[in-house]
Amino acid sequence: MFFKQFYDQPLAQASYMIGCQATGNAIVIDPLRDIAPYLAVAASEGLRITHITETHIHADFVSGSRELAARTGAALYLSAEGGDDWQYAFAESDSATLLREGDSIMVGNIRLDVMHTPGHTPEHLSFVVTDEPASSGPMGVVTGDFVFVGDVGRPDLLEKAARVANTMDAAARTLFQSLSRFRELPDHLQIWPGHGAGSACGKALGAVPSSTVGYEKRANWGLRITNEEEFVRTVLDGQPEPPAYFAQMKRINREGPRVLGTQTLPAKASAESLPQLLQDNAIVIDLRAAEQFVQAHVPGTLSIAYNRSFSTWAGSLVPYDVNLWLLTGEPSTPAHHAPDNETVHAPETIVRAVRDLSMIGLDRIAGWFDASALSRWAEHTGALVASAPITVQELADIHPANQVQLIDVRGASEWSGGHIPESRNIPLGDLPAAVATLNPDLPIVVQCQSGARSTIAASVLERAGRTDVRNLRGGYAAWRDAGLTVTTEREAIV
Repeated sequence: MFFKQFYDQPLAQASYMIGCQATGNAIVIDPLRDIAPYLAVAASEGLRITHITETHIHADFVSGSRELAARTGAALYLSAEGGDDWQYAFAESDSATLLREGDSIMVGNIRLDVMHTPGHTPEHLSFVVTDEPASSGPMGVVTGDFVFVGDVGRPDLLEKAARVANTMDAAARTLFQSLSRFRELPDHLQIWPGHGAGSACGKALGAVPSSTVGYEKRANWGLRITNEEEFVRTVLDGQPEPPAYFAQMKRINREGPRVLGTQTLPAKASAESLPQLLQDNAIVIDLRAAEQFVQAHVPGTLSIAYNRSFSTWAGSLVPYDVNLWLLTGEPSTPAHHAPDNETVHAPETIVRAVRDLSMIGLDRIAGWFDASALSRWAEHTGALVASAPITVQELADIHPANQVQLIDVRGASEWSGGHIPESRNIPLGDLPAAVATLNPDLPIVVQCQSGARSTIAASVLERAGRTDVRNLRGGYAAWRDAGLTVTTEREAIV
């Protein structure tokens, strides 16, 4: 049996290829939209991708199942569990085989037995893997977003992300029952989860790529709790706010992601076009580090630094129905044997950002700018602008007097754990919709934990026309470390 885990760091997502080396057949489980790695590995190993499946309708990335099937001709296998509201709308048109509890998929001599493991989502499946020629019993289980290393799938996403009201408690109880079944599996089975540390699909995911059923019974808090009421309370407590784009992912993956086919990188945009784009209120994302943006940026651009959180904030803040432009501080390089001087190789940051945006369904990248756009702006259009900071002592001198509106863009759970008195909590992903609710007559101070998210927030507000925005240097951490007064949610309610 051939086995390989593919791990995407920006999404903290794992997908799997399992192949039968005797027959040359292979299955890919939970593929991403970037299918090149699967094709490359299959070719290098002499395998044919003949089967494709997924554990559930994903909320955090666009599934690559249709993309991979279109390229390879492989058969699709999709869950038929979960009830009428959680069926794949494209299953019939794509001639998918529908899977239920107790079904099996044969990939050459490899058997994948289907377990219906609802709780994270109603349709969720896990796959128990047996190499029939080598063993009389299974060797491992692909658990998707059901059981992670050190954690279990969160049951609140349907309510918090997909806006299906009053589902958290029932889903938590369903998850508890699924975990009871999981405990019955043999201890020696390996578990291959769908996510690792950094994913918003759980609250305590481990960084280790795999584990065993027996070890998770001992070490995983979700499997150690055997009282249902205690489990429900614990699993629902302290879950991080899901990124705002998760609802979009659920819709796209249920209806059927668009098949991209062979994609080319968008062309470099002329630096001279940038002023008109911004005048037309186009979205231009500045990919530079927050520190660089704060020091000097083109007014009206949106700061979303290309780092590990890029996909989260881009998906949460950028509309899905408009064209986007990207801007980097890196230079481009002329292409060899270019027919004209305009043909260039894009900077690596642009290439990666376009790829990552595609992974979450933001496909409408109209063009990109390199470092020359910044210098052209400074030379011919107007000075680059710097963001206005405020220190904790400066804020303390004017706050809580009725002189500023202090906006805390951290998550609700962070705010509840401690915040600056009289701050208003608007999580960053909710800020674009909340701009109209801000007092137009009071200047704004934005803050987060340390300053990264509030830099993005300041650019959102500035792009919306607010010229009176200051960013708290060092954020809540600097305020707290200075020994200034903080309050908790309970104290605020009292």
